[in-house]
Amino acid sequence: MKLKTTTLTILLLSALCVPAFAQTKVGTVDMQKIFNDYWKKKTAQVALENRKTELRKEIKDMADGLDKAQTDYKALLEQANDQTLSPAERDKKKADADTKAKAITDSKASLDQFQRQAESQLADQSQRMSASLVTDIQKAVSDQAKAKGCNLVLNTRTEAVIYAGPETDITPEVLKQLNAGAPIDVNQVTAPAANTNAPAASTTP
Repeated sequence: MKLKTTTLTILLLSALCVPAFAQTKVGTVDMQKIFNDYWKKKTAQVALENRKTELRKEIKDMADGLDKAQTDYKALLEQANDQTLSPAERDKKKADADTKAKAITDSKASLDQFQRQAESQLADQSQRMSASLVTDIQKAVSDQAKAKGCNLVLNTRTEAVIYAGPETDITPEVLKQLNAGAPIDVNQVTAPAANTNAPAASTTP
């Protein structure tokens, strides 16, 4: 009796789902293309690269200062051991070397902390930019889906989509809506050349 009830329930649900599925109008989008071709993504990438460049310069300046301090420290040690100098002068050089050694230790700690903060800042900036872009894109997809009468939209970049005819694709309309307010020619937006020796973060969702 339990088996019959379960079977009947499945049949009833199937009967209800068939007409609902038959009324479904499916649209498709290429989310990766939309993300890459959205003008705000390009300007966000430029802003991120510019920030990376600024942080790289600050890190390099700090590293150069540390190198100079280490060079000065070695010179002071040599002078502290220079027998041509008076004992008083050697003692002074040794005291200066000790002071310089402490400054070097503090500078190393500051550089390490700054690098960690830079990486965190870039990651946070990238995450916030991506979240903002995704929000814009989701709204545009929703707007265009409603305009086309679609009640289901699939991302063609996922493995779940085996085939999608071109007539289902609303990607061009979504991009047209997103880029309608672009204040610049998006094709002219280029990011600075990347430097792999500095902190990095991605804006791809």
